[in-house]
Amino acid sequence: MRSANDRDRAEAADESGNASVLAVIDLLGQRWTLRVLWELEPGPLGFLELRRRMGNCSSSMLSNRLQQLQGAGLLEKHGPKGSYELTVAGVRLGEALQPLWNWSEIWTDRPDDFRWP
Repeated sequence: MRSANDRDRAEAADESGNASVLAVIDLLGQRWTLRVLWELEPGPLGFLELRRRMGNCSSSMLSNRLQQLQGAGLLEKHGPKGSYELTVAGVRLGEALQPLWNWSEIWTDRPDDFRWP
């Protein structure tokens, strides 16, 4: 649930033209979204293989995330039982996230300097 402060920030962002950034943050901030993008970055995967790679993500949660990402234009599904693949927009988002992934490799290799919440 959003606090009054969150709503005030969202309204201010809408007024300043940052609504699209907030929409992206909201999408990427949902659980499993970045993991799906990470797993599909090397190439297309079928649902069962993607589900296997996702660890403890339930099938229904994965299906929901895939639908959201399709709706956002970041991935597409080929055929009724086909594979999922990043679109050009999804690939570009992966490129934009590359510094985050690079940062995580550096900091997870330094456990004394990095604290998980």
